[in-house]
Amino acid sequence: MNLLKINFRTGVIAAILASLFSVSVVSQSVADGITWTSRTSAANNTWSSVTYGNGLFVAVSHDGNVMTSPDGITWTSRTAASNNDWWSVTYGNGLFVAVSNNGAPNQVMTSPDGITWTSRTSVANNVKTSVTYGNGLFVAVSWSGANPRIETSPDGINWTGRTAAAGNLWRSVTYGNGLFVAVAEAVVIGVAAANRIMTSPDGITWTLRTAAANNSWVSVTYGNGLFVAVSWAEKGNITNRVMTSPDGITWTSRTAAADNYWSSVTYGNNLFVAMSTADTGTITNRVMTSPDGINWASRTAAADDSWSSVTYANGLFVAVSGNGQVMTSGVFRLTTDTPDAATAKAKADADAAASAESVRKQKVQQELTEIFAIIPKIAELTLSLGELTKTIIMKKSVVSGLTKNQPIKVSASELKQIQKLGKTLALKIAESNKGSVNEGAVALFAEGVRILYGK
Repeated sequence: MNLLKINFRTGVIAAILASLFSVSVVSQSVADGITWTSRTSAANNTWSSVTYGNGLFVAVSHDGNVMTSPDGITWTSRTAASNNDWWSVTYGNGLFVAVSNNGAPNQVMTSPDGITWTSRTSVANNVKTSVTYGNGLFVAVSWSGANPRIETSPDGINWTGRTAAAGNLWRSVTYGNGLFVAVAEAVVIGVAAANRIMTSPDGITWTLRTAAANNSWVSVTYGNGLFVAVSWAEKGNITNRVMTSPDGITWTSRTAAADNYWSSVTYGNNLFVAMSTADTGTITNRVMTSPDGINWASRTAAADDSWSSVTYANGLFVAVSGNGQVMTSGVFRLTTDTPDAATAKAKADADAAASAESVRKQKVQQELTEIFAIIPKIAELTLSLGELTKTIIMKKSVVSGLTKNQPIKVSASELKQIQKLGKTLALKIAESNKGSVNEGAVALFAEGVRILYGK
């Protein structure tokens, strides 16, 4: 007997489904860091630092305030854990962490959502200036105060003091390429003037490094395989207000785009972007950008202000100022590029798959229940597919007690139900036969359907 083999090739099915249901999206990068737009902040505060995490931009201020925005445009005031002078905020491991220069011992505050904040106890009463997250560890550095000048925490809550490579005025810390890098605004007596950098592979053991110039280095970032730091310098000296390093150890001076006090630098969308204060320069050069960290170009800010911090996320650069302003460049877009978005998407996909599988099982169970209702003694039958088909077609006789061979009339709706149940039954038999269906039985089922139509 010839068998009709039904071979389901998952690869082919997947390709067909992809062609039917997927949508090709071509996105154009619009986060250029060049054209800037003013935005209304939540309050006219001295905003000192801005970051992004968990679908939210979060900014903190020197006058003890917090504001948040889901898109960098619309901002909402939030209540800080205390009225401290908050200098820096970062995000990591599902938590926002901010540090301040006063309010001991509660110089740290944390929030899982950027909205509700909790005070945390730090180790030393220092002027904490910067905090970052990397390799499972929060690391904070201090500008002055008692030792230790470094504090670390695996969870943002419990902090441990670490010994800095020197008691310098540490101003900024970042993490990249397996290394923590901190830069100093100045050195203390007894430390070589050029030793304004320290590095650590683990946030615990730190080593002094030589800066490219004896400037007041105030911000450092990492991107595209390069550490980039910006500084203040003597007026008229623009040739070394930027320095770069591929490894955090060996640094090279770079020429800034303008003779400004550069206060913050970040990386995003294949571009380094730096902000400056209003102490020098004009509105036309408050921003500078570089595709490689080496060659810089001046950009016009949205306002002639002291821009203190800049960050990047999902197509948008966001900068905040010490005079309560916000400006953005680019268009914010929801993506799955971030770990949090990827996790959320994976969970959503898993939930959708589980839901679809549950629906499928319920549908199969319902169809089988209907079949068993039509043929009460199906478990005792040893009929071929064709014979079962005949039994289904004669279902009215079965349930009414009439003779099986008595001709009956079947309505169109009943015919659809019979076709549906017959198909389901055929598939179930095919599965039990490991993909094989009796070709003659299939033909007999088709003949039975034709008989119902009177054809």
